[in-house]
Amino acid sequence: MSLELLKYPSVKESIFYERLCDDKVKCSLCERRCVISVGARGFCGTRINVDGKLYSLVYGDVSAIESRPIEIKPFYHYWPGSTALTFSTWSCNFICPWCQNFHLSRTLPSPSRASFLDPRLVVELALKYGDQGLCASFQEPTLLTEWAGDVFSRGSKLGLYCCYVSNGYLTIEALNFLKNNGLDGLKIDVKGDAITYSKYLGGLDVEVVWRNVREAKRLGLHVEVVNLIVTGVNDSEDCIRLIVERHVKEAGPETPIHFTRYFPAYKFKAPPTKVEVLEMAYSLAKKVGVWYPYVGNVPGHKFSHTYCHNCGERVIVRSDFKVLGYYLSDDGRCPKCGVQIPIRGKFVRR
Repeated sequence: MSLELLKYPSVKESIFYERLCDDKVKCSLCERRCVISVGARGFCGTRINVDGKLYSLVYGDVSAIESRPIEIKPFYHYWPGSTALTFSTWSCNFICPWCQNFHLSRTLPSPSRASFLDPRLVVELALKYGDQGLCASFQEPTLLTEWAGDVFSRGSKLGLYCCYVSNGYLTIEALNFLKNNGLDGLKIDVKGDAITYSKYLGGLDVEVVWRNVREAKRLGLHVEVVNLIVTGVNDSEDCIRLIVERHVKEAGPETPIHFTRYFPAYKFKAPPTKVEVLEMAYSLAKKVGVWYPYVGNVPGHKFSHTYCHNCGERVIVRSDFKVLGYYLSDDGRCPKCGVQIPIRGKFVRR
């Protein structure tokens, strides 16, 4: 049965693994680093060992694809006003009980039913639709990395930006591969403190995520951090303070952090995050030294706008993931005090 899989275009030998004894393999795509026996799959279900070789089952198996505003990711300091052709595959390497896209993340791939897209076609579609970039999102894009690398290498050569919306649990090997193939934007979810990762996410290590935030910055990628504040999980002041302090240390005060509102989904039925908790997180971040904290998933909130970190002038106005007003100079300076606002890419007026 495993050999039968090799006839499908979405099944391709992985770049990220090493061979072990007894034909076992060790996956090096994410930091779970699964050891996989012949005929078995890794934790995420997208990697299978066929006769001592590791294969991806999701090379180009696209579960969703559409043009989306970059602000919805959210990226607020990266190509503001633009759209990215956004795509995803199946499954995930996390088990978040509050997942908003569980219909994708909890579905295992089936190569016989795959919707295969050639990397060249994806780039052609982005250019045809007038998108400025390419984005892997919806479910965990780490699982698409071999295919995304082929898409990004083509797209970046034609002037498209390339970004990931990720849980940040990929390996350094995968991160370097993506960077070398055109990735220049990375949004990383920091889901809480060590207790959050241990209790709710199956014993994972939050230090891996902070390491990747730090490494992505070192590589010169544009980074934005998102903290989904879940009621009763990571909404205490102590937890939020810990995240903010690590953010300043690992990402730097200039790196945006988004505190986003949780709503009940999948297996988690706690009530939505109180807006006052999000506002507390925003105020705490400002006190600790973050230049650009944001409140997300609260339409029309005043803290969805960008304010100059030096003088407080409102320089970008947003509503419902749209840029309604962009007041920076052509070289990205505040119109009031002249200080440089860190923005990657140019504003796209739509």
